[in-house]
Amino acid sequence: MEEGSVFRSLLAILQWWGFNVTVIIMNKWIFQKLDFKFPLSVSCVHFICSSIGAYIVIKVLKLKPLIVVDPEDRWRRIFPMSFVFCINIVLGNVSLRYIPVSFMQTIKSFTPATTVVLQWLVWRKYFDWRIWASLVPIVGGILLTSITELSFNMFGFCAALFGCLATSTKTILAESLLHGYKFDSINTVYYMAPFATMILGIPALLLEGNGILSWFEAHPSPWSALIIIFSSGVLAFCLNFSIFYVIHSTTAVTFNVAGNLKVAVAVLVSWLIFRNPISYMNAVGCGITLLGCTFYGYVRHMLSQQTPGTPRTPRTPRNKMELLPLVNNDKLEGKV
Repeated sequence: MEEGSVFRSLLAILQWWGFNVTVIIMNKWIFQKLDFKFPLSVSCVHFICSSIGAYIVIKVLKLKPLIVVDPEDRWRRIFPMSFVFCINIVLGNVSLRYIPVSFMQTIKSFTPATTVVLQWLVWRKYFDWRIWASLVPIVGGILLTSITELSFNMFGFCAALFGCLATSTKTILAESLLHGYKFDSINTVYYMAPFATMILGIPALLLEGNGILSWFEAHPSPWSALIIIFSSGVLAFCLNFSIFYVIHSTTAVTFNVAGNLKVAVAVLVSWLIFRNPISYMNAVGCGITLLGCTFYGYVRHMLSQQTPGTPRTPRTPRNKMELLPLVNNDKLEGKV
């Protein structure tokens, strides 16, 4: 590999890590330090900022060509995807509201297991035994982490777990609903974020509107806090741009390994900032989970390289990786 290519890949990975970890930490800071305990509204702000950002990139700056979608397909295909996309982001923010970043990120690493199980149960897809074996350390690590978590909260745990199911559902549905369209991360946001804003806007207003007004009156410096909240939305959009860059600058294997190392970086940075208690066994469980995710990605890659005609596990194409949303989870996961 050429030196320039290595440098470009390293730069792509570092900026992806930077945006991802910053968005996660900012969201947790908003909930914990700013006492803005309104995950629906935070998610809505992210959708609004991403809608505006994608429009500017595609329509104004023309940095990315627009992938044209038939008006009928926008409602028949994009809208259902946007609904699952919305649920995925909201559940991620809800879990951050109640549990530490380290625990939330570890649970989100459960997504490969939920994806395989859903494809097997619902779509009856064949999976090589090595895929099932690679899921064992992921499940074991999650169980160990959950049992030993010192800041365990059942509501936050369930939100993160259902977030994994939402991510898996989104990834699986993308294969059937979006066939024929080669979306990148920016075009994905361009079409889905406005729908997600429309879906979430009224529930956020009804469920959290009065609470936000009370927070605004009670907070000592609400305007500076709002700047931080909207800045997190801007960075959430920038995260999508960084995902597009890193996918096109690295191989699938590098992307998988970097994604798992990113979780470790997010856990470490969050602990340095928030100082949430982490027991020795809890850290071991997190490490086992991340190693399991890396091994799972390696097994899928090896199986995808086997000779034609051999029974093989369904492989997620690289362009499906670009269907990652704003946030809080962006390994494929197929999620920020």
